[in-house]
Amino acid sequence: MRPETRQAIKEIIIVGGGTAGWMTAAALAHKLSGTDTTITLIESEEIGTVGVGEATLPHIRFFNQTLGIDEATLMARTSATFKLGIEFCDWGKIGDRYIHPFGDYGESIGPAAFHHYWARMQASGDADSLDDYSYPVRAAEANRFMLPDPDPRSIFSTFSYAFQFDASQYAAFLSKFAQQKGVRRIEGKIVNARSDSLTGNILSVSLENGQDIEGDFFVDCSGFRGLLIEQQLQTGYDDWSHYLPCNRAIAVPCEASDPIGPYTRATARTAGWQWRIPLQHRIGNGHVYCSDYISDDEAAAQLMDNLEGPPLSDPRQLYFKTGKRRQLWNKNCVAIGLSGGFLEPLESTSIHLIQSGITYLIELFPDQKCAPLDVQEYNRVMDLEFDRIRDFLVLHYVANQRDDAPMWRDLREMAWPDSLREKIEAFRGRGIIPQYAHGLFLPASWLAVFAGQNIVPERYDPRVDKMTSEEIAARFSLLREKISNAVENTGSHLDFIQSYGAAVGPDIGTWAS
Repeated sequence: MRPETRQAIKEIIIVGGGTAGWMTAAALAHKLSGTDTTITLIESEEIGTVGVGEATLPHIRFFNQTLGIDEATLMARTSATFKLGIEFCDWGKIGDRYIHPFGDYGESIGPAAFHHYWARMQASGDADSLDDYSYPVRAAEANRFMLPDPDPRSIFSTFSYAFQFDASQYAAFLSKFAQQKGVRRIEGKIVNARSDSLTGNILSVSLENGQDIEGDFFVDCSGFRGLLIEQQLQTGYDDWSHYLPCNRAIAVPCEASDPIGPYTRATARTAGWQWRIPLQHRIGNGHVYCSDYISDDEAAAQLMDNLEGPPLSDPRQLYFKTGKRRQLWNKNCVAIGLSGGFLEPLESTSIHLIQSGITYLIELFPDQKCAPLDVQEYNRVMDLEFDRIRDFLVLHYVANQRDDAPMWRDLREMAWPDSLREKIEAFRGRGIIPQYAHGLFLPASWLAVFAGQNIVPERYDPRVDKMTSEEIAARFSLLREKISNAVENTGSHLDFIQSYGAAVGPDIGTWAS
């Protein structure tokens, strides 16, 4: 029997621009270069984009590298700074602080994982903070930065990095890149879509000016509206508000007065949390909160009272419902970005989920028939991405010991996802951190939040007892000294941006302190 002839996709229609739309357009244009497939992106300047997600994870570097984008040029065009991790203030108890670093803790000192040796020393009262054993944590606190060393023997090889950039400028940068690669941009507002009466596949979209645009495959990047994935295909939405109840945000930029450090900050407030994201030209700020516990006016006042400098615009109000579509790929349509789901930006995962959606789409890129097994596999792996990020975010809320506000008490008592409860019990009982083939956060990330919010193992790996307490203490002392010396030999964050050729303008140096 002869294999069935594939009907290649000729026309891809991307609905919506912004970060999701232009990342998708740029990646598909790059991967499909030299084929007969054409890519059209439709966006309306009247609608605009959310555009407040300015903090990223290290995976974005590999996305940019795949496209052949020069890192320093991108940083200068997007007012970007480097990012070594995220600082969390007041999440365990008021006064607590820790940094979730993009890197490992400690080093190999025996057959067990490093944190088991730390747990043994802590049980005897002889352990320092886990942060003392992380180069990226101490470098971030000192506002210092350098690129990782590829030599695995070096202390400078123990970390990765990401960016803090202006998301609107990043979308504009990729728009120019994609259009140079042949992507056609159409300005217009979509008012209707037409589907095949037999298959349910989308055939075309209609613009306000009466123009019909046909396609073989559609990518919905229309934001919360879900213009195709929901309004046309009625895919359904899994509401996760019972796990992540924050449902509103207020965002406002301000002038910088504090040092421009290589890390994002998330400070817990009475009914949510506030972000601080330092760019070269301003500070991005926002207050994510639950309207059941605080009014919009109170939330805005709390944000404005905690800005470090004068605001640069009026506050912008955002509304959202945490969760995801029941299928990210339905019929001949894939939802990428906010149209597919939303998880609050506590761990800077929004752009990563866009990148994951694009990556899996390219790996499973269909023909016109959209094989059901490919659709099923795409939805399976994206469900895992969302589920495991959800669990990681929920951990921050339930692992609190705060008794100063009703929201924090209620979150401790709420029903947790079973998958998260298993992770917490495994770590608390024996210091075990599960690893997965699919899932964003590695064991070091889980360890950062567990330890930072006062969840410590009750038992440790028995192989740790092959070393005496004195031997472990000596190794720990040497490691702390090594990290301290390494930080001292690392230049300032802003000096590195200048020397890297990534600065926006000559005034950046005046912000150092």
